[in-house]
Amino acid sequence: MPNRISIDNRLPADHFTRTLRADVAEGLTAQPKTLPPKWFYDAHGSVLFDRITRLPEYYPTRAEKMVLRAHADDIARLTGARTLVELGSGSSEKTRLLIDALSAGGTLKLYAPLDVSESALEEAAESLCRDYPDLRVEATVADFETDLPLPDAAPRLVAFLGSTIGNFDTDQRVAFLTRMRTILTREGDALLLGVDLVKDPKTLIRAYDDDQGVTAAFNKNLLRVLNRELGADFDPGAFDHRAVWNAEAERMEMRLRARVTHTVKIPALDLTVEFTRGEDLRTEISVKFREESLTEDLTASGFTQSHWWTDPQSRFALTLATPA
Repeated sequence: MPNRISIDNRLPADHFTRTLRADVAEGLTAQPKTLPPKWFYDAHGSVLFDRITRLPEYYPTRAEKMVLRAHADDIARLTGARTLVELGSGSSEKTRLLIDALSAGGTLKLYAPLDVSESALEEAAESLCRDYPDLRVEATVADFETDLPLPDAAPRLVAFLGSTIGNFDTDQRVAFLTRMRTILTREGDALLLGVDLVKDPKTLIRAYDDDQGVTAAFNKNLLRVLNRELGADFDPGAFDHRAVWNAEAERMEMRLRARVTHTVKIPALDLTVEFTRGEDLRTEISVKFREESLTEDLTASGFTQSHWWTDPQSRFALTLATPA
């Protein structure tokens, strides 16, 4: 099995410390205050998010799996991918549906997951190689926002699932897709995007503010990450979890709203941050898509959308795009 697994760690030793400090310094001195959602996912945050995906209110994971089950064979037939690349792969659980279909089609030789967690990649690679005796896994520890290494073996299918692309605003999204287009240069290369769709705001708000309070704990865990890593003195109890539908931008926003006026010190940055009562710290945006708007983004980035599949309730979509 070890001969079928390779893991290339491309992150500098100080990547997390340097990037976290830069993100916090920039975000907490801005107006309005913001932090990127990637810092939710320490060990405890990852456990909480796994619980979120199993909540009755949180439909995206179930809806995406429904679309994958229904159309994985179509995707395999249309792409004939020899290499399956996955960005932000995590446990690679959903990806098994694609691996099954591509393997049954006789084309898949290589799975190339990319994630910032080396331990997650190791665990997923070992599990996959046990279950798929003919599969090779070439994993890469990297931050796909700044580094997008792809194997040479074409045709390649790049899967970006979970509607993670919704965490980018419009400019960031088009810039990311444009960069992706510049490296998908081999004949037959394709991009598979999973996107959450615009729907009833009440359904969206319930998905981001569950009755059990798991999402609230997940949101506040970000403050504990800053306390642990930067010596900050955030009091999670001084903030309320808020899930807000931004109708103009058609996106959900997770926020932490200060319950009282107070000051937070972050010694590692020599930074003092003032919060006024009712002030929001935005911790995530999650854009919800329409087919027309996503097609426009893909076209602007040099892609042609070839297929669009949704679950029966049109909650979630997979779109297949090819370089124009």
